[in-house]
Amino acid sequence: MAICEIDWTPIPLATWEDHFRSIRRSTLLQHYPYALANRAANQIGARHGIIKIDGSEAGLIQLAEVGIIKNLVHAISLDRGPLWFAGFGTPDQVAAFFRTLAEEFPRRIGRKIRLLPEALDNQANRAAITASGYARKSSFEGYQTIWLDLTNTAERLRAGLNGKWRNVLSKSERSSLIVTDDWTGASSVPFMNAYQADRLEKSYNGPPLKLLTALLECMVPRQEAVIWNATEDGQVVAGILILLHGTSATYQIGWTTGQGRKLGAHHQLLWKAIVQLKARGITDFDLGGVNDECAAGVKKFKQGLGGQDVKLAGFFN
Repeated sequence: MAICEIDWTPIPLATWEDHFRSIRRSTLLQHYPYALANRAANQIGARHGIIKIDGSEAGLIQLAEVGIIKNLVHAISLDRGPLWFAGFGTPDQVAAFFRTLAEEFPRRIGRKIRLLPEALDNQANRAAITASGYARKSSFEGYQTIWLDLTNTAERLRAGLNGKWRNVLSKSERSSLIVTDDWTGASSVPFMNAYQADRLEKSYNGPPLKLLTALLECMVPRQEAVIWNATEDGQVVAGILILLHGTSATYQIGWTTGQGRKLGAHHQLLWKAIVQLKARGITDFDLGGVNDECAAGVKKFKQGLGGQDVKLAGFFN
């Protein structure tokens, strides 16, 4: 049986980020700037730990935390973590981690616990988490996303696109669209305004503007946020926001007009982003949450990129 320890001793940010960059498929919600943005937008603090298995450094955990009256009222949440170093993350080690987490933050009156573990939805992981005393919320399906491996050549990635998806891309590339990237945040205000209008018009869930604005404020200076815009006749008809974290990136939000959809703008925006991410050394692209209930069309669109469907073990408390 593995022995787990979580070392909460503060370490230099540079050391934390070196560890973070070593992890394949790192997640945005475990990225240090996400914690900064969450604090600025929502007054939610964070605790950072190094996971040790049998004395060896094995992974990272960024825990969101709110406490008042000396933590008499206390809330913690683990969102899309922990993240394991190469060679770690076996079911036995996952079980050891959640046992340790439960021991460090035992249930009590005044404490709220919410977990969205970055653990695949399989029997071993579910059992490892529930055996530590956490209850899976049966009313919520496990979080789903699609990961695209960018270590292949651009030629192979394009060949791996769904045929219809690739045809729309080719047609879009021959259209009058002009696609540009913005790493400075100069287009952030009109982009956010368009996103908010699109979200209200189509009534879909999405991250609030307050958090998105804070993320841009934290990540643009680090060259970890890029807005891609598609323009026709001087009018922006579609846009996407991509956030970088370690050697991974996340497709955060996007919006389009009817004309943008007609011209296949999102196909071209995402493809050009993929090519650029590869050039910047990004190895894994998280295409963002998908589901079969209220956004089946979005899921089908993202699946057209040829990535791997992933479903996590679920929500626990």
